[in-house]
Amino acid sequence: MWLVFAILSAVFAALTSILAKVGIADVNSTLATAIRTVVVLAMSWGMVFLTKVQGGISEISRRSWIFLILSGLATGASWLFYYRALQLGEVSKVAPIDKMSIVITLVLAFVFLHEQFTVKSLIGAILLTAGTLVMVL
Repeated sequence: MWLVFAILSAVFAALTSILAKVGIADVNSTLATAIRTVVVLAMSWGMVFLTKVQGGISEISRRSWIFLILSGLATGASWLFYYRALQLGEVSKVAPIDKMSIVITLVLAFVFLHEQFTVKSLIGAILLTAGTLVMVL
């Protein structure tokens, strides 16, 4: 089932880029990010209440709170930079560079989470990097 969700994530991420590029045509990128964030916030809390999991808030550990907040800050920074890049550049160049986060994630997962970095991972990272360079240069 995770594969279905991952594919849907990729489809909606692609739609995000296209819709955002059209939406920010005459809007400040920071303001556009804030509008997008409000929509995501409403949608996320809507799902929390729809699935009736709001009671779990009191069970979240201090450590989890810290890392969830840091993750939120990283997401916010990513969105701000992404929207600005979209406003200034072509989607066909911005999106592949943004997806280099996959390679960075692999490296960070190896360093901080001690996940395996296999030969397959290395080959994939090299191919992703090469593909990105081909697309943007």
